[in-house]
Amino acid sequence: MKVPARRIAPGRASATALVCPVPFSFVGGADPVTGKILDQDTNCAGKRLRGRTFAFPHGKGSTVGSYVLYGLAKRRSGPAAIVNAHAETIVAVGAILAGIPMVDRVDVSGLRTGDRVVVDADAGFVELPDVRAIPVVTAILRNERRILIMRRSRRVGSFRGRWSAVSGYLEGDEDPRDRARREIREETGITGAIFRATASPIIARDRATAYVVHPFLFDVPTRRVRLDWENVAGRWIRPADIEKYVTVPRLKDVVSAVKS
Repeated sequence: MKVPARRIAPGRASATALVCPVPFSFVGGADPVTGKILDQDTNCAGKRLRGRTFAFPHGKGSTVGSYVLYGLAKRRSGPAAIVNAHAETIVAVGAILAGIPMVDRVDVSGLRTGDRVVVDADAGFVELPDVRAIPVVTAILRNERRILIMRRSRRVGSFRGRWSAVSGYLEGDEDPRDRARREIREETGITGAIFRATASPIIARDRATAYVVHPFLFDVPTRRVRLDWENVAGRWIRPADIEKYVTVPRLKDVVSAVKS
């Protein structure tokens, strides 16, 4: 799997990932000498940064963090590369001073600790050589502040019985928005969908497979749905109620990404 990324600090590195699901501060979050993670809220306390691709949403805390990261690199206790969802100044400055390749605009929730990761900041991508990528579209249909979810049938190839939105595989160089419109017609019979929003791809992992989800929001003129073979039931729910359902991976994040 290869995903585009924005260069923050130049360079290229290949290393196994250490993934932190929450914002991270190098001041107090890691031992400034050994690089051992100290912050218990990270789910990776006790592990060491040395030689790892460190992935986390974004940095936080004191500006001293830049110099902590620089010091770790000089002691050879720092990460081999850094991947963020949104770079902020403290970590960016530290990575540049330390000569650590760094990129952002990557959905780090799609990475797993232990993944083999290639970070090529110069070329602008992050690659997971051992992960198979499947590009898909997901269209959130909205009508009067309710969105449509559908229960997947036993005849589909994945996530049988779970709740999903309108979705489909992307083929070749197909335009994602065009594919989303086609899936709306085929899965619901609804016409006249009005495009409202899109967002950056979201990575939904299923072991060694990554579904690269292109999210879309459409307003539709009706709640009358004609289901095809892929789904057995449909419900119009409030977006906040999605947590009550057993859904395909990261459907809640897709809904949040395109809400307007």
